[in-house]
Amino acid sequence: MKQRIEENLKKNLQPKFLEVKNNSHLHAGHLGDDGSGETHFAIVIEAEELKGLSVVNAHRKINSLLKDEFVWGMHALEIKVM
Repeated sequence: MKQRIEENLKKNLQPKFLEVKNNSHLHAGHLGDDGSGETHFAIVIEAEELKGLSVVNAHRKINSLLKDEFVWGMHALEIKVM
């Protein structure tokens, strides 16, 4: 999932900077999760396409690009736009 997230964001936003972290291990026990999966991610991104957007609209854009990941098991996504 991490690789798909990275590839999707690189393809669609051509970021100057992108960091994707799997933080699932920090949520062991959350809803019965043992922390070994791919359910919680944090993204730090800098991309021209996101500059000038409000925080809400930048998050909406990223969430829209990654909507399939939520269908496939991602539970939470932390986003920081630089």
